[in-house]
Amino acid sequence: MVFETIRKLLADQLDIDEDEITMDSTLLEDLGADSIELVDLVMSIEEEYGIEVPDDATDDIRTVGDAVRYVENLVD
Repeated sequence: MVFETIRKLLADQLDIDEDEITMDSTLLEDLGADSIELVDLVMSIEEEYGIEVPDDATDDIRTVGDAVRYVENLVD
């Protein structure tokens, strides 16, 4: 469920097809997100799940899977 939500957020924000996004997709290299788009993604995730992601936590989120696992750990 978390993967599908994050995949939809990414597809909308980056204007790409959801089918291009996998758990192994890197946010910067594979999906072409820039730093502003990553900030927007984090803000969307925070709003979607009612959580707060500290700035230093985003340094460890390199792939879609990293983002999914991070959110799952906070909402479980």
